[in-house]
Amino acid sequence: MKYFFALLSLFFCSATFAAGGPQTLAALPNPVPAPEFSLQDMEGKTHTLSDYQGKAVILNFWATWCPPCREEMPSMQRAWEQVRAEGIAMLAVNVGESEDKVFAFLADYPVNFPILFDKDSSAMKNWPVKGLPTTLVLDPQGRIVYRAVGGREWDDPGLLQKIRELLPAPEQAKR
Repeated sequence: MKYFFALLSLFFCSATFAAGGPQTLAALPNPVPAPEFSLQDMEGKTHTLSDYQGKAVILNFWATWCPPCREEMPSMQRAWEQVRAEGIAMLAVNVGESEDKVFAFLADYPVNFPILFDKDSSAMKNWPVKGLPTTLVLDPQGRIVYRAVGGREWDDPGLLQKIRELLPAPEQAKR
């Protein structure tokens, strides 16, 4: 297991941060139902994916030791501030780290969207994660429709527009 995480660390840290390049989301040609999960947040509250049924969901898998994860976190907060009232949920799933480690990280990168803990990486194994960060976007029907591997500027208007387009027409009109 130790070697597995070492290998993953090398792969994850080699992911490039897309701040200077185009901000893209890869559409999945055959959207599949998202796997259910049950994970706790910083306050010990349990979140299940079904809690977000009917919303578009931005689901980010990350770790504090991952440079692109660290770089994209402020843009995730800025995006959250723009979309939180629009029927879009944002969740960040920390993979394999302690609450103390994440709490210290959040002192430098404060966010107010839910940070969930996948301490043993068991939830991540059920998702099409290709490195950290990997962000998956779910439509309101709970299907995985987009994937982004590597960092993004999540408050990019083009990215947010693609996510908003997943919402029913009345929700889009609320913007």
